[in-house]
Amino acid sequence: MSLYSKRGVSAQKEEVHAATKHLDQGLFPNAFCKIYPDYLGGDDAMVSVMHADGAGTKSILAYLYWKETGDITVWKGIAQDAIVMNLDDLLCVGIYDNIVFNSTIDRNKTIIPGEVLSQIINGSQQLFDELKGFGVNIHYLGGETADVGDVVRTAAVNGTMTCRWPKEKIISNDKIQAGDVIVGFASYGQSTYETEYNSGIGSNGLTSARHDVLNKYYAGNFKESYNTSLDEDVVYIGKHQLTDIITFTIDHSPFTTTIGKLILSPTRTYAPVLKILLENQFDKIHGLMHCSGGGQTKCMKYLPGNFRIIKDNLFETPEIFRIIKESSGSNNREMYEVFNMGCRLEVYCAAEDADIMIAAAKAFNIDAQVIGRVEANDKKELVIQLNDEEVVY
Repeated sequence: MSLYSKRGVSAQKEEVHAATKHLDQGLFPNAFCKIYPDYLGGDDAMVSVMHADGAGTKSILAYLYWKETGDITVWKGIAQDAIVMNLDDLLCVGIYDNIVFNSTIDRNKTIIPGEVLSQIINGSQQLFDELKGFGVNIHYLGGETADVGDVVRTAAVNGTMTCRWPKEKIISNDKIQAGDVIVGFASYGQSTYETEYNSGIGSNGLTSARHDVLNKYYAGNFKESYNTSLDEDVVYIGKHQLTDIITFTIDHSPFTTTIGKLILSPTRTYAPVLKILLENQFDKIHGLMHCSGGGQTKCMKYLPGNFRIIKDNLFETPEIFRIIKESSGSNNREMYEVFNMGCRLEVYCAAEDADIMIAAAKAFNIDAQVIGRVEANDKKELVIQLNDEEVVY
């Protein structure tokens, strides 16, 4: 059994999928989000989407960082994580404007004060204001903030996004076909709309990252930060503290930061890029995938048929994932199905259109390249080709 499983989490969410398999799959079963008829408006030309997601256990890391450093602004990043994990899923079905957002914050009031709530709520509005400058309009209609100390140890930050959208402007993934290439957008670096280097961590696999990278200091001093029923041999088994300084190379130059900054980098949104592509190149986009839960294997769930996906030109692994892999002892197979490994968005298109997608990303200083291709096959299969290993799912 993997460390991930021993901690009570699943990269593929098998039990969740089993529990929901009999639910209505919507109008476009292969689309990245469930899409339904326009129940509220009754317009056959429109569809309705309601999507829920959140920051996951990354909020526990924010709690630890805040307690250790006193920097309460770290909670703004958690607000961004909860929003982007919703927004970028909607982007993958073609939705980028006139979205309604409703937040859900559960907290243990005895250790999460009102000042933290203010950082999360005001941080949410700040991000919406920034996105409005790119023509991405999200309306913040409040939400539920509950004091449930008997349920959560620290805080859980989640949200729901809702939108009505033209049915003819949905990316359903049904156009993905053999011969398509996959353009990957990097999750790391510093885009033109980010204020500092982004490690690329996103908001998935943070249970693994937290326990594998951080040391027993946190188990001893912050019992509220983990499930105390877990075996001690899977709890905070790393060698680092969040304040540990680390130096590595970016573009041939040394870069110095802390473990905390790397592991808490706010999830990057691709909204400014995808708004331009969806408005101007909609017909050229055959499919969109957000490499969130399931990492590089996420695409398997949304293919419109039996294809072999070959990813043989992924980005060089960013530093944060090298640290996690070294700390956990995980093999490549597990790493690539838990983490995005430096590539968190995939655009499926014809080979001749790849340069258009790449140029759009690079205009925002986001690295992009053709990472793979789609081939005909008798079953759904994913092949990840690394320098010294081939991993097949």
